[in-house]
Amino acid sequence: MKKEGNIRIPSGCAVAAVISREGNRMTGQGIAEAMKPMHDRSNGLGGGFAGYGIYPEYKDLYAFHMFYDCRDTRKACEAFLKERFEIVKGELIPTRKIPEITNEPIVYRYFAAPLRSVLSDLQIDEKELVARTVMKINTETDGAYVFSSGKNMGTFKAVGFPEDVGVFYRLDEYEGYSWIAHGRYPTNTPGWWGGAHPFTLLDFSVVHNGEISSYDANRRFMEMFGYKCTLQTDTEVITYILDHLIRRQGLSMTEAANVIAAPFWSTIDGIKDEYEKKKLTYLRTVFQNLLITGPFSIVLGFDGGLMALNDRLKLRSMVVGEKDDRVFIASEEAAIRAMEPCAENIWAPSGGEPVIVKVKDGEY
Repeated sequence: MKKEGNIRIPSGCAVAAVISREGNRMTGQGIAEAMKPMHDRSNGLGGGFAGYGIYPEYKDLYAFHMFYDCRDTRKACEAFLKERFEIVKGELIPTRKIPEITNEPIVYRYFAAPLRSVLSDLQIDEKELVARTVMKINTETDGAYVFSSGKNMGTFKAVGFPEDVGVFYRLDEYEGYSWIAHGRYPTNTPGWWGGAHPFTLLDFSVVHNGEISSYDANRRFMEMFGYKCTLQTDTEVITYILDHLIRRQGLSMTEAANVIAAPFWSTIDGIKDEYEKKKLTYLRTVFQNLLITGPFSIVLGFDGGLMALNDRLKLRSMVVGEKDDRVFIASEEAAIRAMEPCAENIWAPSGGEPVIVKVKDGEY
């Protein structure tokens, strides 16, 4: 997997997302079209998508999407996976050869179930086993990267413009109730297949426009809890922070947003509701090392929903729109119009104020 080398170019990046509140499934063609009017926000060094609800026939199994540099690496990694999981199916991810996407690694996927005996021996739940397995492969197996590991969802990413990545991965052949997308314009990190967005762990997937000034502090803190940042892009740590806060610490989406984009102390001091004031004070104090500083707009995909969030000063653009049961999120209104020309209620969320959209219970 070749890297493009050290680069330093102006910040760009494009994010987009769509979700059906009723759980209606949409092909990936719409989200790929949304990236075309934002073409100039990317420079061809990374594009990617994540779709939810795309594997209904394997919805109870974890879908591991993998990059391999060679066949021998694949064999070794498969042997390791079989020590922990029952692999129900393994196959190459279907792709369409196009001249715009080159130097591709082996792109593979497995549908797998954790072995009960392993869970019993380690005394952990299956999600923790998956998370530990991802970290172990990505840190210890040269030439192998897990870039998606959730149930009934999958990430598809590459070096290229996002609209070309969508064609390469044949997204028009998938259907999901929710999609997120990213076009990359790297600032401080190399362009390579593993460094493209989204970054995922379990069912969490993150796309990000901006730069994390607090990356080193955030990364060092997360490494105390077993997370390892190996993909050479600051966005990776956001995914692990959210997994830690929501899955391990049991925070709600709103509470997690109030950690990574915490209100200023002056704002908290002015809150009249004492319960709310105490809660925000607690979150800022206990999780102070997980405050993310620097300009950012992010979209978090998760099982059954989306969350959009800007930094506290709203230094990166993000707009939201609606039409019928669908909610659209993008860096620019033009991207929303590409998905739905008749979109309504276009508005820009305030800095630090999460927009959370969930699918109706039982509809996905």
